[in-house]
Amino acid sequence: MWRAAGRRFAILLAGISAGIVVISYLAGLALNSTANRSISLGFYLIGAFLALAGFFFGNRGPVRPIEEERSWRVGRGLRRASLEEQEEAVATGGLLAVLGFVLLAIGIAIDSRYQLI
Repeated sequence: MWRAAGRRFAILLAGISAGIVVISYLAGLALNSTANRSISLGFYLIGAFLALAGFFFGNRGPVRPIEEERSWRVGRGLRRASLEEQEEAVATGGLLAVLGFVLLAIGIAIDSRYQLI
């Protein structure tokens, strides 16, 4: 189970990283910036966005808007979230946050302005 999850995470990370590199490089060419700087900024921006989105998505409350089901009525237009919905919100938030922090770490490693060692 962990091996398959790690493989899926690696594929997701590779796909997002490839997209960041291509789009950031093209944006750097358009803005007359160096490739190293534009790619590291792309990783910083997307990583920070995903980490922040993961934090907010994982901290959703225990109520959801009523869609079609009216049996779990809590208040006006709200229903109590099922255990499965709450677990999914925490898992998705965790995935986005971890992915964001990994992208930030890649951006730090790529940035030539700083020496890691």
